[in-house]
Amino acid sequence: MATDLNPRSGRVLATVVREYIHTGEPVASLVIARRGAVGVSSATVRSILARLEEQGFVRQPHTSAGRVPTDRGYRFYVDLLLGSHRPQRTQDHVEARLLRETGDEPLLDDVLAHVSHMLSIESRHVAFALSPPRADARLQKLEFVSLAGSRVMVIIVAQGGQVSQKVVDIGEALSSDDLRRAAEYVNREFTGLPLIQVRDLVAARLLEDRHLYDDLMAKAFELASRSLADTPGEHTLFVEGAASLLDGVAPHVELSLETLRALLHMMEEKQRLVRLLNEYLDSAVLTVVIGAEHSDPTLRPFSLVASPFFDGQGTGSVGLIGPTRMRYSKAIAIVDGAARAISRVMRRQN
Repeated sequence: MATDLNPRSGRVLATVVREYIHTGEPVASLVIARRGAVGVSSATVRSILARLEEQGFVRQPHTSAGRVPTDRGYRFYVDLLLGSHRPQRTQDHVEARLLRETGDEPLLDDVLAHVSHMLSIESRHVAFALSPPRADARLQKLEFVSLAGSRVMVIIVAQGGQVSQKVVDIGEALSSDDLRRAAEYVNREFTGLPLIQVRDLVAARLLEDRHLYDDLMAKAFELASRSLADTPGEHTLFVEGAASLLDGVAPHVELSLETLRALLHMMEEKQRLVRLLNEYLDSAVLTVVIGAEHSDPTLRPFSLVASPFFDGQGTGSVGLIGPTRMRYSKAIAIVDGAARAISRVMRRQN
């Protein structure tokens, strides 16, 4: 993207982005001209801004106002940041804090819980940490919780504390007592077995003659089967900072209540967020997805910064979700540092 602009236009655009991130106000040509790094007159800046607007890098909210960056303008700026050197000190700081707070031989889940909290506090954005897939996780407990109508929440607890949940509509209402007895049956049969094996055994039971078990057991198998369908590649997702969407966003950031509610709903449906993150995190490098670049319309008012880590066995990720007017330089530095710190802390044990 940086090659789309000559150096002078690039400096002007970078100044617009930095000023707008800092103030939240449209940036006037006079403000840009006063910045020594630009080195051109106010008239020249106005000419450059007009071309940048034609090219889709900035927009003018209303006549006589200054300019604000578009998603394409943010992308240009972020690409400049990604091409620059990132300091080591953030990684060292996070690593030292993790070792201090989780001990010399921490569990990965403890590390990820701490990191998501640290990132959220530091950035005032939503922070997440996604564990590597755990195909060998074993069933500790399964619960069925009655919701409205015929919907049931299935909660699967794997050994080691990994928890996943899924809402299933079984087409008829079951009492809480029936659901408790159904869950007890599944737990008696399958506790301690790998989740993948439980999935296959339950699928096999569903293919057996229905006369071999009663209707309640059939419902238990159906609920378990539909909840375990995505077992290979299960992740644990830690999310922190939902409150920042309401009280940590600057007043100049235009996020409607409907937009915030949609993102909060996605965060509650963790499997949906996991699937979305996996779309972005195929690469082995830090990734920034800005506004309209998101495939899911829910996230288009936001930007995402994420980086992979390797715990010695598999690859997970950590990152931030915040308004497109986020402090990208800080977000990139702390996410990159956190991912590197996790890798180093976990590799110490292998």
